[in-house]
Amino acid sequence: MTSRPLDELSVTGIECWGHHGVFEHERREGQRFVVDLTLAVDTRPAAASDDLRDTVDYGSLVAEVAAAVGRDPVDLIETLAARIAEVCLLDTRVEWARVTVHKPDAPIENPFGDVTLCITRTRDASARGKGEGHR
Repeated sequence: MTSRPLDELSVTGIECWGHHGVFEHERREGQRFVVDLTLAVDTRPAAASDDLRDTVDYGSLVAEVAAAVGRDPVDLIETLAARIAEVCLLDTRVEWARVTVHKPDAPIENPFGDVTLCITRTRDASARGKGEGHR
């Protein structure tokens, strides 16, 4: 990881549809998930060049995140959040990713505002998890 402070790029309120959950009706009917992302990125190269190729293309990233939510149902939002973090860390310019998964329509009987899980994953931890020691 770099020693200089990194910039933070955030995209919030990404609405996705997925079939995740422990209950059969969640898997069958699906439900809305909302994702917030914050990525640590050095934006100086992009600022200097004014070229999209020198930064994280958040439009493409949002499409990749929505696709990750839409595929392969899992039981837990913990598993889903980890999957989304892996997608974010595919871009080698991202040093860490903070992912918040909202499950606003969770099957809870009492009235509630939202269910969220927020995780932070770093490039180094991601590489260790995949047996890769380099960037």
